[in-house]
Amino acid sequence: MFLALVAALLPLLAATALHAPAAAAGEPARDAARAGAVPAAALTEVTNFGTNPSNLRMYLYVPESVTPKPAIVVAVHWCTGSGPDMYNGTEYDTLADRYGFIVLYPSVTRSSKCFDVSSPQALRRGGGSDPVGIKSMIDWTTRTYDADTGRIFATGISSGAMMTNVLLGDYPDVFAAGAAFSGVPFGCFATTDGSEWNSACSGGSVTRSPKEWGDLARGAYPGYTGARPRMQIWHGTQDDVLRYPNFGEQIKQWTDVQGVSQTPTTTDTPQSGWTRTRYGGTGDRAPVEAVSLQGVGHNLYAQGMASRVLTFFGLDGSGPAPQPGACRVTASVNAWSTGLTATVIVTNTGTTAVDGWKLGFTLPAGQTVTGGWGATYTPSSGSVTATNAAYNGTIASGASVSIGYQASHGGSSAAPAAFTLNGTACAAG
Repeated sequence: MFLALVAALLPLLAATALHAPAAAAGEPARDAARAGAVPAAALTEVTNFGTNPSNLRMYLYVPESVTPKPAIVVAVHWCTGSGPDMYNGTEYDTLADRYGFIVLYPSVTRSSKCFDVSSPQALRRGGGSDPVGIKSMIDWTTRTYDADTGRIFATGISSGAMMTNVLLGDYPDVFAAGAAFSGVPFGCFATTDGSEWNSACSGGSVTRSPKEWGDLARGAYPGYTGARPRMQIWHGTQDDVLRYPNFGEQIKQWTDVQGVSQTPTTTDTPQSGWTRTRYGGTGDRAPVEAVSLQGVGHNLYAQGMASRVLTFFGLDGSGPAPQPGACRVTASVNAWSTGLTATVIVTNTGTTAVDGWKLGFTLPAGQTVTGGWGATYTPSSGSVTATNAAYNGTIASGASVSIGYQASHGGSSAAPAAFTLNGTACAAG
């Protein structure tokens, strides 16, 4: 499939097998966490990394300039590909050299070289199959490099894009965001007969409501009420392998999971032939971002796109990554016949201070902000962004800030149902 010919021509000799050895005697305590660390600036296979029910292989790229508490990007290959193919066919390693994060390349060993995105085991947290093995790889990397558990991301192409959707559904507490190139929604490829292929889904004939799609993703981890990962979705209009309707179905799913409107907050053309829509926010780290490529087929990934992924992830140095690692928002309303006042309390439940914040939320239909305090509110209806005042821009870890607004309404006096802080979804209540 995608890039297989190119990847086959590139040397794979950089991949060397590694057993994680014990720490050397007398090793300084500060290096203990890196016992078994792989050679820098070389793609290296890691074995014995943990529970691995489907016999995946693990490849790791750690730059020489790896940062303290680095981020991890899980880069997932296409059908017929491999971890080394993904390494050779994308530029995440060179970007890691620039920005200091670690890249993890899972690799399938089953004959199809496709990831399991269809079995009941794959579609539930801890159920077995490929997602469990990938989670073990993440755990090994986190332990070995003291990685930042608030900055773990997934991206993939084709089968890897489908696995990106699955990982974000199975492990919403692990991943901060994902980016899927030519994929399908979580659960779309589900089968019960052992088949790896779902022709109805690949053909674009599986359609559901946003809530139905959202329930499928939420059902992978019943009872989870924390923040959900943000999602970036890429698809070509002429995709003849995983048809273009899957683009819209993914948008339905992840906007519902994020609790934001299916109506875009912004639409633009970052490049000729591209249409980019953002949902629930207006910046580079909106809860959902979708890029449609006019006239492009299934093999849409090209050099330069990884840089746009890193911007969405917040790893490219263009600005602070979404903060905090976790947040909680409580909203209450005092209403009368045609108006209301709302009090919103934002709590930083992360481990670092937030320095400058934007709180995103969608007002119920018919509501219009007429005034506010503690923040600047724009626009006055629809998807609103509240930007901190000069005196409350810093929220220390464990601290809260209270803001509020007055609004008119045409019948619904409900409070907003979901909030994002600097692009990161917050828990409610």
